[in-house]
Amino acid sequence: MGEAQGFAYAQRADGSVVITHHGRVAGTLRGGRAAEFLAEVDGDPQLVMARWTGNYRRGNERAARQHPRNRA
Repeated sequence: MGEAQGFAYAQRADGSVVITHHGRVAGTLRGGRAAEFLAEVDGDPQLVMARWTGNYRRGNERAARQHPRNRA
């Protein structure tokens, strides 16, 4: 299973955190969410940033939803 790559984050002076993916803003966290993110990012930062931005899905969700087993 491949790891997420290309994520970076910057903490601003006002306490907010900006997460970028390949140089483009992927999300901005403020207040308690920013503090929670900073406490969690120590482990595997790429995976944590992918999860916090929602970029851990890879595009096969639509095909899976249409599979006969997953239809209602």
